[in-house]
Amino acid sequence: MFQAVRIEAAAGLGKASPIKIRHAPTKTWQGRVEPEGTGERMSETDSFIDEVTEEVRRDRLYALLRRWGWVGVLFVLVVVGGAAWNEWSKAQTENAAMALGDSLYDALEADDPAARLEALGVLNVDGTGAAIAALLTASEQLANEETEAAIATLQALATDPDVPADYRSLASLKALIAGQGTMDEGERRLGLEGLAQPGSPYRMVAKEQIALSYVAEGDADAALTELAAIVEDAETGQALRDRARGLIIALGGELAEDVAANN
Repeated sequence: MFQAVRIEAAAGLGKASPIKIRHAPTKTWQGRVEPEGTGERMSETDSFIDEVTEEVRRDRLYALLRRWGWVGVLFVLVVVGGAAWNEWSKAQTENAAMALGDSLYDALEADDPAARLEALGVLNVDGTGAAIAALLTASEQLANEETEAAIATLQALATDPDVPADYRSLASLKALIAGQGTMDEGERRLGLEGLAQPGSPYRMVAKEQIALSYVAEGDADAALTELAAIVEDAETGQALRDRARGLIIALGGELAEDVAANN
């Protein structure tokens, strides 16, 4: 468009004359021509819309917090409460273990075996504590040459369903070992074979006792077979393997590596 403007002439040139000046049109989105001032008005409108949108979002957020905020609070309370309960349980377990250790130590502190047995017998313990107390009682009975009483204590522990399986197996093994010379060797060996099955925690010790059982009966060949199996077993510890090799030599047998070297 054209707009007439009046330009004052320089001094002495006379009356000002109107001059037409052409202004470039204002272009906006997609090339449409809009009058002057439209961009400013649109900017103000966009700013207003943004403010309204922000207010709407804020209102929605507050509404969600009012509706579901308690879930987050509950989650925090559960986490904090669980951690507190876990720490309290650990402290209780540690205190119980310390109390058991103190009571066992006090019971074994007496110099007289009879006094130690009496102190162990009056302990008020259960579960694992009762199993440990029974094993210590049997050891004191064996030390006091009360073999039958020790075997009875161990057998009672071995058949107690409330005692963990590992303690029951250990009690059964110790009872069978203590029964050497008093129990029938066939029955004793049968019990040891049950403990020598794969997966048993005292498998290799039971196999050693089986070999010694054959030695006690004078069956050297059977003993050598058991000892050779112990030496070749991958689960055998070095100390037990050395004992088995020494017993093989003592019984007049030959080690597998010696036989292979001679051939």
